[in-house]
Amino acid sequence: MSTADTHTTGASRDLISFKYLAISIGLSIISMGVVIYLTYTPGVLNHLAPKRLPGLFIAILVTALKIYFSAGKLRYLADKEIGWMSSMRISLTWDFASAVTPSTIGGAPMATYAMTREGIKLGKSSAIILYGVLLDQFWYALAVPVLLFTGFFFQVLPPEIGFVGNMTMILIYSGLLLYGGFLTYGLMVNPASIKKVIRWVFGWPFLNKFSEKMNSEAEHLEEYSLILRQKPLKFFMKAFFFSTMSWLCKVALPVIVILSLLPGPEILLVLRSLAMNLAFLVVPTPGGSGGVEGLFAIFLGPLISRTSFIGLAVFAWRVITYYSSIGLGIIATAWYVNHKVVEVKENSNEEKVTEVDS
Repeated sequence: MSTADTHTTGASRDLISFKYLAISIGLSIISMGVVIYLTYTPGVLNHLAPKRLPGLFIAILVTALKIYFSAGKLRYLADKEIGWMSSMRISLTWDFASAVTPSTIGGAPMATYAMTREGIKLGKSSAIILYGVLLDQFWYALAVPVLLFTGFFFQVLPPEIGFVGNMTMILIYSGLLLYGGFLTYGLMVNPASIKKVIRWVFGWPFLNKFSEKMNSEAEHLEEYSLILRQKPLKFFMKAFFFSTMSWLCKVALPVIVILSLLPGPEILLVLRSLAMNLAFLVVPTPGGSGGVEGLFAIFLGPLISRTSFIGLAVFAWRVITYYSSIGLGIIATAWYVNHKVVEVKENSNEEKVTEVDS
């Protein structure tokens, strides 16, 4: 096997976990099949209202807007050092990695790698990704009080989840607020604390060989964190705007899909979708597959007047969001793999020329 082929294989393994991809898609297909089987009735398609179906195209447009706002947030946090196409690739790669890796891993490591491939140093890339995650935490911190307050007026949490489900949601709310507080302290108040954590982690014997490089990058991370702390308030407000709009698109998508099929209680659908999206964060399977389809049926299913439409709504929603994310993400990730191969070939040719000259 040639050097280029070896590096190609290595890059592919680094970027794409085919095991997680297969598990994620498999669980999604199985869980959708179960929901459709339990809710399907013959002739369900005859009840579709053609005048509502264009709403599915609106859902596709909202998906594109979600990608746009996610990319805009990354580009803005990077001080516009990367262009819109680069930002789009990073965003799509991040979404793809999130869709095919367990929630405990997430897409942040892949997004950091993608950003370094776009020419941004690892330390700065890590800081940008962490700030992006922090902005999401701010959004959660706002969403939780909204859900708690509106809970006095609407049945935000479906009765079907029972006592255990309610306690789980309370733990999720509490965990999101605590994690947000930790990130805020580490990035906005005391960036040196993150550097200390990195040094402690890579001080362990089995990670010690990476300590020199990671300590150097921790210095860059702390340096960029200090730079971000000096940014004016409007900088954070604009970045938070991008983050908020991206999440609003994500919350709106299940609602738009359902209303594209039949009428429903719009306000309650939005609130249930918001609560459901927070619950998605703790589903441990790759991309949440197998769990998110079930949560959709539990949270939003009771609000769909025709039970036979629940499976159809789950299917349409997952195709527009999850499967499109995988398709576009594979294209974006392949771009990084191909450019890695080109880079390896160029370096190999330069080494050969140097050997001949010498």
